[in-house]
Amino acid sequence: MKIDEALQAFITESKELLDRMEEALLYIEQQPDDAETINAIFRAAHTIKGSAGIFGLNDIVAFTHVAENVLDDVRRGLIRFDGALANLFLAVGDHIHALVELIAKEQEPDETCTQRGAALTGRLEAVLQAAGHHANKVSLPAAPAATQNSAGAPSGAMVDTDNWHISLRFGRDTMREGFDPLSFVRFLTTLGEIMHLVTLTENVPTLSELDPDECHLGFEISFRSHADKATIEGAFDFVRDDSQIRILPPRSKISEYTDLIAALPESELRLGEILIRCGTLTRAELDAALDEQTVSGHEGRPVEPLGQMLIDRAQVHPAVVDAALVKQSRTRESTRQGDTNMLRVDATKLDHLIDLVGELIIAGAGAHLIARKHKIKDLTQATSAVSRLMEEVRDSALNLRMVQIAGTFNRFQRVVRDVSQELGKDIMLTISGAETELDKTVVEKLADPLTHLVRNAMDHGIESAERRAQAGKPVQGTVTLHAQHEAGQVVIEVSDDGGGLSKERILRKGIERGLVAPDAVLSDKDIYDLVFQPGFSTAEQVSNLSGRGVGMDVVKRSILALRGSIDLRSTEGVGTTVCIRLPLTLAIIDGFLLGVGKSSYVVPLSMVVECIEMSRQQADDKDWLDLRGEVLPLVRLRELYDIEGEPGRRQNVVVVKGGGKRVGLVVDQLMGELQTVIKPLGKVFQHVRGVGGFTILGNGAVALLLDVPNLVTQVAHQSEAGFQPGHFRARQTALQEAH
Repeated sequence: MKIDEALQAFITESKELLDRMEEALLYIEQQPDDAETINAIFRAAHTIKGSAGIFGLNDIVAFTHVAENVLDDVRRGLIRFDGALANLFLAVGDHIHALVELIAKEQEPDETCTQRGAALTGRLEAVLQAAGHHANKVSLPAAPAATQNSAGAPSGAMVDTDNWHISLRFGRDTMREGFDPLSFVRFLTTLGEIMHLVTLTENVPTLSELDPDECHLGFEISFRSHADKATIEGAFDFVRDDSQIRILPPRSKISEYTDLIAALPESELRLGEILIRCGTLTRAELDAALDEQTVSGHEGRPVEPLGQMLIDRAQVHPAVVDAALVKQSRTRESTRQGDTNMLRVDATKLDHLIDLVGELIIAGAGAHLIARKHKIKDLTQATSAVSRLMEEVRDSALNLRMVQIAGTFNRFQRVVRDVSQELGKDIMLTISGAETELDKTVVEKLADPLTHLVRNAMDHGIESAERRAQAGKPVQGTVTLHAQHEAGQVVIEVSDDGGGLSKERILRKGIERGLVAPDAVLSDKDIYDLVFQPGFSTAEQVSNLSGRGVGMDVVKRSILALRGSIDLRSTEGVGTTVCIRLPLTLAIIDGFLLGVGKSSYVVPLSMVVECIEMSRQQADDKDWLDLRGEVLPLVRLRELYDIEGEPGRRQNVVVVKGGGKRVGLVVDQLMGELQTVIKPLGKVFQHVRGVGGFTILGNGAVALLLDVPNLVTQVAHQSEAGFQPGHFRARQTALQEAH
């Protein structure tokens, strides 16, 4: 049975809350007395518990209730949030996450999960017993003289009530999403006592127009409770985005009540109804006032306005009545004032939209080509205008899939904490550029490569405290995650301030494994690139985390699969940085079209440096070009892909840059820029070197998308074609001498 949308929303929201809880728990270790962070942890647990109760998920409710009791004692100062308690609650969060995952998979907890939950419950109850906790019962306060919200305020500036006032307007989709509005009211009774409730039905349409799946209800509630505002607000977290919820504490300021009156969404309300709904009057008090007004009229006494009568009877503060009169005298449009500019959209719908935009671009290019072929001026202009609009649609559609990398970066706070404890090292994670945006698909596929890089940096990069002290470094090591936009790409760096890599050791290992000739002359980059060879490792000891020579080659393959590049730079004794370059999106890019014989190829426009025409003398050279005194390796696409036919009289070189290196692609024609809709290769062609996908041109022909970083790597390591790094260095020296 498929999980319904409401339950799926609960699963998504719960995971987000657990992520926030984990971030707060990692922070609370450094600031154990931060009340705001403690409240954030409590709210997350409380919201998950309340939402789970709506769906009858008793396992989550029972377990979270015990955790909530501990957090409540922490908030009251009975328990201090030390490192041990943070460890416990990280395990609690993991267990709740496991329970949520089981719900997502429509599975029941197995014996292992049940035993883990029981063990954690026992540890939580032990914490409560140590703090002298007793079962908390809902006890209502006896009319406090004032609350913290009104401390120091003159009595005339407050409404004289000991009750909370809750104003609810549920969103129209509340019931359609699987929520019962009354379930939230019932949940309030677990926190206190509902003293008075007014149900608002003005927005309910006539029976002939009523949609049974839409919610038109609202409530004005007078509520007495010992709970704080955060706890009461937490009861409505699951519908907060689509509903209007306003909560006023006991003895709130007059200005807060007048603001509430002004914000009531109903278009026209009578004065008495307004005062009832803002909690300043009960229905009985209003009826008594109306009876007195009626008697006065019958007896011939001047009839006072209702507002003045209520003021004289000291039932309502004058300022509140004035605000109600102002509200009554005008008409306001009945619109929801909630945060309606945000919309949660299924990612598959966005993917479908991107596909449609891609097909539209292909169709538009075909129409423009036909218009130019037949030299129809008006049609050419029209298709050009359509192309410009399609570019805007493309950019807007792609922006919908762009997400910040912060979510991926922040999850490594927990990784660094746990791994540093396992290794017995003091390591801190610093994050910068977390607001950098890139395609959601790219972000999702980055998690595993980054995890390996971070763990590797901690295990082999950061030294022990003793070695760091001997080297004059701070005892605490640092791992840094940094992201930024650069030339149409996203650059992500994972760096550490550890001992760095030994070039001599890497080179020696490379020679031992036969990866490098004993007499080869390699640049620093070529030496560090050996680290990404399968099975390569310089670790002296194998640990649970790394050192078996498995992982860095997988990281590189993962990055290359995203049409990205990866390189490493290191300074011995100072630290190591791994730099990853990725395209902003994998769907639609600006490309540059090349022609070789009857074949067409596309390279990302952001990687094109320049285009030059080759002379006959230059065309005779097979493997390199003198480009303003620098050696430019050449890749002849005709030879690389065995394209039939003779090259044209004129050949062109497209200089492209990837992974910090430049190469020249020798082609017959330069066919200009175009919007490229990237389509993945089938399984049969996935292992073709130097090709990252294909696109369909306006004339229906297929053009291959060249994987520039992969081509650059081939050039750097293909000795049989004369591309030995030492050979290039010799060519470079010869050029310098010639000049």
